[in-house]
Amino acid sequence: MVTRDDCIALDAEDELASLRTAFTLPPGTIYLLGNSLGPLPRSAPAHFQRVVQDEWGAHLIGGWNLSWYDEPTRLGDRIATLIGARPGEVVVADSTSINLMKVVYAAIEQQRATGRSLVGYEAGLFPTDIYVASSVARSVGGSAVALDIVEGELPDLPDGLGAVVLSHVDYRSGRLLDMRALTKQLHDQGVLAIWDLSHSVGALPVHLDDCDADYAIGCTYKYLNAGPGAPAFVFVRDRLLSTTRVLPEGWFAHREPFAMLPSFTASDDIRRLLVGTPSVVACAGLHASLDIFDSTDIEQLRVKSLALTELFVEVVTAASSDMDVVTPMDPDARGSHITLRHESSYPIVRALIDRGVVGDFRAPDVMRFGFAPLYLSYVDVYDAAVAVVDVIRSDAWRDPRYATRESVT
Repeated sequence: MVTRDDCIALDAEDELASLRTAFTLPPGTIYLLGNSLGPLPRSAPAHFQRVVQDEWGAHLIGGWNLSWYDEPTRLGDRIATLIGARPGEVVVADSTSINLMKVVYAAIEQQRATGRSLVGYEAGLFPTDIYVASSVARSVGGSAVALDIVEGELPDLPDGLGAVVLSHVDYRSGRLLDMRALTKQLHDQGVLAIWDLSHSVGALPVHLDDCDADYAIGCTYKYLNAGPGAPAFVFVRDRLLSTTRVLPEGWFAHREPFAMLPSFTASDDIRRLLVGTPSVVACAGLHASLDIFDSTDIEQLRVKSLALTELFVEVVTAASSDMDVVTPMDPDARGSHITLRHESSYPIVRALIDRGVVGDFRAPDVMRFGFAPLYLSYVDVYDAAVAVVDVIRSDAWRDPRYATRESVT
């Protein structure tokens, strides 16, 4: 059984330990929710000040020619290095849901000539992904269907399937899918692969080009720590870019946006995935976070992530049999968060937050704990696991105040 002293020794040897100082973390808090919202990078306020005071304040509308116009592509190229994409294949824009709408529509358009109007999505996908995929398919006369992926394997695919939306890491269970294998299976049957990277980017290596993924989307406010409301990103494989049509067509995606022409002609490059004016101020937080990633080896992050998740599960399961571990413990099938199931998960999470251990609850009965190796120590994880066990053993969660549901869980 690992001890706290063992964890102190691991922290002393951790080559990533110094990165913790790059973030603002409240004293007395063990933050295990980077899989939902990352903490504030210490350099972020200076980046926001640069945009607001030095650029907007000093240059007014001149900021567009100074730096703002190229923000979506400049940031996209920086994210490309984290997800195994080439320069010019990624652009930062809009929200994850809006970007998914764009690529689902684009995939249907790509497949229209083959008569494939059916869109698949993995059963249990993040709800907004299901809503978006289904509504876009209906809007163009198609339909959507749920696919049960069991032990990482696709089921028999229905006729007429044109594209499938998959989550690289499942938001609820933390299960990691084999992107290369599943993309190949889909391509072998003439189906396009759309990947949601929201729970993997910034926590583990992603290899979109090597896996020959067609489209991908993801957010920047989880493991990328860009802040609430930060813009998302969208990837298009270079071989598909020239034939990718996006809905809606907006002026920032126009080949000549400032010609102010009444007819639309899509840009020749990744800018065709834009729609309207970029969120310039919100982009500042992403710059701050990517500065940290620029000097960090993502493979090292993955090694530490796996070690932290394994440590947490080892301590919890050795001391308590009251919970089921939902997340696969096979390293090749595990993302960077651990999900535990307990019939009283909600009050347990509330009691833990009162003790400074921040996780979250997902209906109907699971609690999630994210392990961001940029700022978590081994001692943090050990102490958090001990707190989980103590809250359950002591029945601290039975306090009536923890039973009241808050608006955001």
